[in-house]
Amino acid sequence: MKTIEKVESLIFECETGNYHTFCPISCVVWLYQKIEDSFFLVIGTKTCGYFLQNALGVMIFAEPRYAMAELQENDISAQSNDYEELRKLSIDIKKDRNPSVIIWIGTCTTEIIKMDLEGIAPKIEIEFGIPIVVARANGLDYAFTQGEDTVLAAMTQRCPEKESLNSNSDFDSNFQSEQPSLVLFGSVPSTVSSQLNLELKQQSIQVSGWLPAQKYTELPYLKKGFYVCGVNPFLSRTATALMRRRKCKLIGAPFPIGPDGTRAWIEKICLTFNKKPQGLEEKENKVWKDLKNHLHLLQGKSIFFMGDNLLEISLARFLIRCGLIVYEIGIPYIDKRYQTAELSLLRHTCKKMCVPIPRIVEKPDNYNQIQRIRELKPDLVITGMAHANPLKARGINTKWSVEFIFIQIHGFLNVKNLLDLVTRCLRLNPSLEVLG
Repeated sequence: MKTIEKVESLIFECETGNYHTFCPISCVVWLYQKIEDSFFLVIGTKTCGYFLQNALGVMIFAEPRYAMAELQENDISAQSNDYEELRKLSIDIKKDRNPSVIIWIGTCTTEIIKMDLEGIAPKIEIEFGIPIVVARANGLDYAFTQGEDTVLAAMTQRCPEKESLNSNSDFDSNFQSEQPSLVLFGSVPSTVSSQLNLELKQQSIQVSGWLPAQKYTELPYLKKGFYVCGVNPFLSRTATALMRRRKCKLIGAPFPIGPDGTRAWIEKICLTFNKKPQGLEEKENKVWKDLKNHLHLLQGKSIFFMGDNLLEISLARFLIRCGLIVYEIGIPYIDKRYQTAELSLLRHTCKKMCVPIPRIVEKPDNYNQIQRIRELKPDLVITGMAHANPLKARGINTKWSVEFIFIQIHGFLNVKNLLDLVTRCLRLNPSLEVLG
C-alpha cells in the first residue's frame, strides 16, 4: 500500500512499511542521566534486558539508575499478581536508592498481555508516597526517539500548578514582570540547555524552566497561557499534552539544529515575545565561515536518509544548506502540524540553494529503499544499525543514525560536532585508499 500527498511543492509518500528502528526503551540511556534523582524500571522480557545491557555497556563505570522487571512465563500467562510483583520491586528501589520519582517503562510485552500499569501505579504511589510515572515505549507503536516523547508527555501532568520559591534559581524576577513565561521541552545535556538559555537571554528573553529538569523536584511550573517551545522534532505527543492538558501555547518554530535552524528558532521566539532579534545574522554567518573546510568536502556530495531517529527532516534541511544533495528523506513518523515551521524552512532552503525538494517517505519500506539506493548511488546513507553493515559490505558509505542522539548537535556552538559526524567517513575513505 502506498499513498502520495503533495503540499505546497513538498511531496509526502507513505509506504506503510514496518518500523525498522532502534528500540524506544533506549530512551532510558539518556533520560536517566538527565533526570538525576530518577529511577527507571523497564518492565519486559529478558530480551529487553539484554538490549539495555548492550546499549548501556559503554557506561560500565557509572552507576546506572535503572533496572529490569523481567516477565516470566507465569507473568505472561497472567498467573501471577502483577500488583504484588511490582510492589515488591518498588519497595526494593525505594530502600536501595530512594529516588524522587520512579518511571515505569512499558515494553511490547506489557502491551500484548494488556498489563494495567496505569491502574497499578497510583495504588503503589499512595502506599509508599513516591511518585510513579508510567510511560509506554514499546517498539510496536513507537520509533526509536519516541520513547522520550512518551516519558515527557506523561511528566507534563506532574509539573506543578503553583510556583515554588526554589523552582528555578536562574530565573531573574525582573524578567517575570516583563514577559510571559517560556518553558522549553526536550532532553538535552545541561551544557546545551545553558547555551540555548544564554542565546535567548541575549535577546532579552528569559527561560523559566525546562521539561525535563535536571531534578524531578525542579519540574517547571506550568499554567494556562504559558508559552512552550520544543528543541527536538520527535516530541509531538509532549507538545499535544502541554497544549491540551495544561492549556499552554505552543511556539511552532523550526528546531535549533544547524546555524540556520538555530537562528530561525530564536527569531520565532523573539517574534512571539515582540522582540527584535539582535545580531543573529552576523552570528550565523560567522558559524558558516568557520565551517569552510567541512563545507568544501561536502560540495556536490549526495546523501540518502533511510529513517530511524525522527531528526531526518531537520538534518536534511541543514545538510542541503551545506551544499549536499539529498535524494530521499525516510522517516518512521511525521506529525506535519508539529513540524510545520521545519517543513517550511526545508522548502525555503531548497529554493535558496536552487536544488529540488527531496521526497519525504513516511514509514518507508526498506526493500524498496535498497533498490533506490542501488539506482541513485548516494555518497552517504544515514541509517539504523540493522542496515549499516550490510550496506557497507556493498561499498556504500553509511553513518548510524543513533549517533546523532548521543552527541551535542543543538545551537550555534555544536554545529562542528554535527558536521564532524557527517564528514567522518568521507574524510576517512581517501586515507584508506592511500593505504591500499
